[in-house]
Amino acid sequence: MYIPKHFQESNEATLIELIGQFPFASLISKVDSGIEVNHLPFYLEKKEGKKVLFAHIAKANSLWKMKQESEDVLVVFNGPNGYISPNYYPSKQEHGRAVPTWNYIAVHVKGTLKFRHENETKLAIVNHLTNLHEVHQPKPWSVSDAPSHYIEKMLSGIVGIEVEINDMVGKWKVSQNQSLENQQGVVNGLTAEGATQLLSTMITDQ
Repeated sequence: MYIPKHFQESNEATLIELIGQFPFASLISKVDSGIEVNHLPFYLEKKEGKKVLFAHIAKANSLWKMKQESEDVLVVFNGPNGYISPNYYPSKQEHGRAVPTWNYIAVHVKGTLKFRHENETKLAIVNHLTNLHEVHQPKPWSVSDAPSHYIEKMLSGIVGIEVEINDMVGKWKVSQNQSLENQQGVVNGLTAEGATQLLSTMITDQ
């Protein structure tokens, strides 16, 4: 990923926070037939002192048969993004030298892949993902709400995934290369359009 210095985000806590807020990511791996991409919700935890991403795929997904363990993969997390019109910039009214762009946030995680087939591990992954995403429900659903024999059957149909993180890099492209006046113009433009997610990022970064 091309990252000019003014867009680079290297604070680990910030990168991990983005992963937690936008957990649905693209798992990109190289297999014999070419490039394989799977779209999965992940969560990040420390395991034996190392940072690890956890997810699961359907057992019918051939990735676990095509991909060797301990091979490199890339996981891409995308945060808020949106179109930035030249009309947002006050400077455009002065000299016209402005072009459109796209503001966005992304985190790229490089790591080594491992497949998990034990029911205990798969159940732990499913429990964790469920608890994370049910927390805001009026009455959170729990895996234990379903019959145990049904859950066992469901577990037999999935494969657990672990990605041990080797490197993380982030790109926060939120108009840092613009003057303060133009940055405020972008905030005003996004406010008028109701682009709340990208707007909050702009305000936080200023």
